[in-house]
Amino acid sequence: MAVQAGKDLLVKVDMTSDGLFETIAGLRATRVNFNAETVDVTSLDSEGRWRELLVGAGVRSANISGSGVFRDEGTDERARQLFFDGLTPDFQVVIPDFGIVEGAFQVTSLEYAGALNGEATYELSLQSAGALTFTPAVPA
Repeated sequence: MAVQAGKDLLVKVDMTSDGLFETIAGLRATRVNFNAETVDVTSLDSEGRWRELLVGAGVRSANISGSGVFRDEGTDERARQLFFDGLTPDFQVVIPDFGIVEGAFQVTSLEYAGALNGEATYELSLQSAGALTFTPAVPA
């Protein structure tokens, strides 16, 4: 895999629940985090007292966070609406040379900031709200 530009990691939201995704505009930094909790089934009978995990158990989740500047009224408004309404529409995360992760996410944090001599900025956090699908990237 070749080195990728950070600008190519995109977060897209389904704007009208019709399956058409738009990139959330103005993001300058994006982070995707996948988690899998474990279920420890270690007992006194565990070989060599090594921890044992229950295969296939536990909760899987994904978190997305991003920060940027206001660039597009439509996606800014959609993010605010999703937060205040507590909706969980589909999002896509395009990870260069890896693939696309898609599924329902909830906007769990939305922060705004600005300095006297700078631009207005925002940060948002999303947490998965259901099963996610993964479509691998097609090799070039």
